[in-house]
Amino acid sequence: MLHGRKRTSALVAIVIALFTALISLGIGLDSPAAVAKPDLRTAKRQVAQLERQAEVASERFNAAKVKLAATSVTLGALNADLAREQVVVDAMRKQVATMVVDQYQGDALSMTSQVVLARNPDAFLSNLNAVSAYNDQRGQVMGEYSTELSRLQLRKSAAQAEASTLRALKKKMAADKADIDKQAAKAQAVLNSLQPVLRTELVGRAYTGPLPTVPASGRAAAAVAYAMAQVGKAYVYGAAGPNAFDCSGLTMRAWGAAGVALPHSADAQQGYGARVPESQLQPGDLVFYYSPVSHVGMYIGNGLIVNAENPSSGVRITSLHSMPYSGAVRPG
Repeated sequence: MLHGRKRTSALVAIVIALFTALISLGIGLDSPAAVAKPDLRTAKRQVAQLERQAEVASERFNAAKVKLAATSVTLGALNADLAREQVVVDAMRKQVATMVVDQYQGDALSMTSQVVLARNPDAFLSNLNAVSAYNDQRGQVMGEYSTELSRLQLRKSAAQAEASTLRALKKKMAADKADIDKQAAKAQAVLNSLQPVLRTELVGRAYTGPLPTVPASGRAAAAVAYAMAQVGKAYVYGAAGPNAFDCSGLTMRAWGAAGVALPHSADAQQGYGARVPESQLQPGDLVFYYSPVSHVGMYIGNGLIVNAENPSSGVRITSLHSMPYSGAVRPG
């Protein structure tokens, strides 16, 4: 009996030791492995990378949204044109059907008989001309009907192609939105893993200092004034004010305040103005970053830009070359 108790105690000790070893190796039976918290430098790198990936997906989403709006307008116009063409074809179809019925019932034959049975040359020629004109008219109607049918088919094909594009865009937008949410959640998880003091140091605080005076005039002055007034506000993917912005949302609203309409897409905004070399930049010019372009800011002079940078920094003033520079345009 004593030996049995000793064996049991020894077995229990072995099991406890093995379980402890598994836990220390991070291979718990039912509990997740312990995850080491990153230091501030590692966290900064991870968050920056994840926010960058989220912004790329966000700008793809914005570009798709711009294209979606244009495609919807095009599809509406195509459908309206298709409806008008359908009315024309339906009317012609009735006319053709009437001609076919008349021919079947013998109208054309009756007219031919009048030619053959005419008693004098003048009547014969007159009847012959009537038959020829009738056949010409029938041929013209049939030709026009065939042309309109071809036009109708072309419009149907165009409308179907545009509808297919619309469906593909919606599918792409859903995928991009999922990518944004995924990368943003990962970045937030890294932030949550930090101690409060370190998290505050990484994220930073809203800018409350004096803003530089920007020498600008005309529409550019209005655009710059709007953008500068947003410094310190939050960055939110897909936002365009008034309380939060993403990069292209800020520049769109700023130039919108100056009466210039821009699309909500960094890539698309490249096409809304004259190209400007870096040596000739003026306040209000839009400056673009990365290749392909996925970030935009506004030049304010003295080698500085104002931009909605990322969720960690929000809307702030930073150096022109704080990111990989790719070009600039001057709207308006």
